[in-house]
Amino acid sequence: MFLGQNCLLSYSVFDMISLIHEARLKAKVKRRLRKNSSRDSGRGDSLSDTGDVVRSVVPPTSPKGKLLNRRSRMGKGRGLPKKGGAGGKGVWGTPGQVYDEDKVDVKDPNYDAEQENCVYETVVLPLDEETFEKTVTPIVQEYFEHGDANEVAELLAELNLGSMRGDVPMLAVSLALEAKASHRELTSCLLSELCGCVLTAADVEASFHKLLKELPDLVLDTPGAPQMLGQFIARAVADNILPKSFIDGYKGRVDCEYARAALDRAAVLLRMSRWTGLRIDSLWGSGGGQRPVNQLIKEVNLLLKEYLLSGDTVEAERCLRELEVPHFHHEFVYEAVIMVLESKGNRTLQMILQLLKSLCASTVITVDQLRRGFERVYVDMADLSIDVPCAYSLLEKFVEQSFDTGVIDKKLRDLCPCRGRKRFISEGDGGRLKLSSY
Repeated sequence: MFLGQNCLLSYSVFDMISLIHEARLKAKVKRRLRKNSSRDSGRGDSLSDTGDVVRSVVPPTSPKGKLLNRRSRMGKGRGLPKKGGAGGKGVWGTPGQVYDEDKVDVKDPNYDAEQENCVYETVVLPLDEETFEKTVTPIVQEYFEHGDANEVAELLAELNLGSMRGDVPMLAVSLALEAKASHRELTSCLLSELCGCVLTAADVEASFHKLLKELPDLVLDTPGAPQMLGQFIARAVADNILPKSFIDGYKGRVDCEYARAALDRAAVLLRMSRWTGLRIDSLWGSGGGQRPVNQLIKEVNLLLKEYLLSGDTVEAERCLRELEVPHFHHEFVYEAVIMVLESKGNRTLQMILQLLKSLCASTVITVDQLRRGFERVYVDMADLSIDVPCAYSLLEKFVEQSFDTGVIDKKLRDLCPCRGRKRFISEGDGGRLKLSSY
């Protein structure tokens, strides 16, 4: 009996030892799997009933996939992103989070009660004489190109001119004295527009006082400065930006001959406007493309007629430049060729040919404008031949000589139209031969 109980006890102890050993093995394997879970997460290892590790046939994930895995590598957690997606580099918080304004901490040692009501503004330093000239000169020169006085007013309003405000008209007039007549007209318009919004009448008056004092220096660069300054003064008085007493205030008190000439010129123009109705507002004339087309055509015809009388190529070139219409030079070429066809003389042909050759060589007339002028003549030949019956033969002669002298190219010469050949035997004349020919 005792022997049987001992055997049963020994058997139960043996079973318990084996079960404990088996549990230890399973726990060891689980720890090993838990340790390698972050490295071999795509491998899909599992335990069988016997405690052996069963590996699945799923291939391991790529290194890129491991980097994008958001599961915790410590074997803990649910695989969710840290801090609810609000953590990490370059993250400003959770999606949809709105930050409130930071409240000032009164107990902060850096707290300053005076900063509570501070108003911050951009401070623009006033311009000195050197900076003023470097800043305002490009503005005025660009205005000569686009002619928009409002843009100049906006640019000047952004500057802190300070004490240099009264020098703006002086600088603009000084630049205009060395420029073209159209630029002087733009300068007069600019002064009229700026007076009241950027400048005051006192600023304009002070600028003209300085210009009269500096006339001896201005004459060195521009000999005609006294007459032009007098016209500026007359225009300013007519535009009501200078008082009418400005000229009278200098009577008997002018020692400089240049200033006296400028004031006399202004007084004469104002008297002429009062007695003869001279328009001071168009004193400088309208420049370039601002003039009507009919007026430009008349000036081109007058220029060509004066050239045919004088034969001065240099003067004709200067007059064409002063028109300031490079986009309208095709009209000059067109009118010149028409004069050749209407004159029917060899002298006019040779003079016009010489003029076109000189203007093309000096690049006053571009190839495009020359070509456009000839093509306009080609198109109008049907109408021109009505008034000038021999226009086709004269045009062919002029085109050939222009090609020989290098004025036009072969392509433009080949475009020259020729009159259709006249039939010598007409069907309605009974076969009679026509003796008249072209």
